[in-house]
Amino acid sequence: MKMSLRWYGKEYDTIPLSYIRQIPGIKGVISTLFSKDASDLWTSEEIRELKEEINKYNLDLYGIESLNVSENIKANTQDRDKDIETYIQSLENLGKEDIHLVCYNFMPLFDWTRTNLALLKEDGSTVLAFNQDDIDGIDFIHLFEKMSLEKNSTNLPGWENDKENKLFDLAKQYQSINEEDLFNNFKYFMDAILPTCIKYDIKMALHPDDPAWPILDIPRIAINKENILRMLNDSNDIHNGLTFCAGSLGSDSHNDLIDIIDTFKDRIHFAHLRNIKHTDDKSFEETSHYSDDGDIDMYQLVKKLYDCGFDGIIRPDHGRMIWDEKAIPGYGLYDRALGATYLNGLWEAISKEGKK
Repeated sequence: MKMSLRWYGKEYDTIPLSYIRQIPGIKGVISTLFSKDASDLWTSEEIRELKEEINKYNLDLYGIESLNVSENIKANTQDRDKDIETYIQSLENLGKEDIHLVCYNFMPLFDWTRTNLALLKEDGSTVLAFNQDDIDGIDFIHLFEKMSLEKNSTNLPGWENDKENKLFDLAKQYQSINEEDLFNNFKYFMDAILPTCIKYDIKMALHPDDPAWPILDIPRIAINKENILRMLNDSNDIHNGLTFCAGSLGSDSHNDLIDIIDTFKDRIHFAHLRNIKHTDDKSFEETSHYSDDGDIDMYQLVKKLYDCGFDGIIRPDHGRMIWDEKAIPGYGLYDRALGATYLNGLWEAISKEGKK
């Protein structure tokens, strides 16, 4: 197992690599070319520059999160094949630069979604939260028509820059797309890129949808064991794998996280570990990584990953904002550093017990 931290690049991230290097047990990061739109080509030169910047601090680039999938691919527009060809070329360039892990998602229109990016807690920290009541009753088309007219209104986590001009058209198009359409569009995409992934040994690690249910009447499919099993088996190759994200899958309390690890143990290429506290059936708050602070037993998850022989990359996921830190929501330094240290401690204890 290798512990890592997500880093958005020197132009966007508030956390310098020199600080990340000081976190015990972290010798590499997961990064991205954050300025890229989903339809853009990633060139070899840009990838090499990213690696070299990270290497300056005696850190390795463990993988990419995210090489985003365009809405043209997800929604099957007339530009789908063109965008897939660009995606394949970007994968080739990553492979030539010796990068073999790509975390991505297939969430239509939205990436991870929260209704509060700074919910104040009694101890003075702030956390990310989702409240379904804040979503229910919203007029979908009216909302996006309004957002498409407001400058900078799409500056939300995980939203590519190119969505601003075609947001309303996409919103209308997704009204006619159902789950079966998404499954078919995913298979078309995965079947197209798999030969390149196999050639360069690139593990594609599908990130589950967050939260794990439809948002504003837009379907989502990577939400539970049954759906993910179909997504991996329909294009059945080891390079079509999973990012096990405890918080995303755990957002639906009906998902059995231990069973999901057991089911996909041979196809989990990457793991995001964080904790959440459910406040209602479809509402939750993020917490520290510590098991007792949330509804997820982090010890049991780490033990199951260890027992299944997981030897990939783990990163602490979203952190609280503590000690008056100002940073990208969910991606400050302090609480993620605490989370990494906690998870490393669990792994060390479990691995030493396992060797007795």
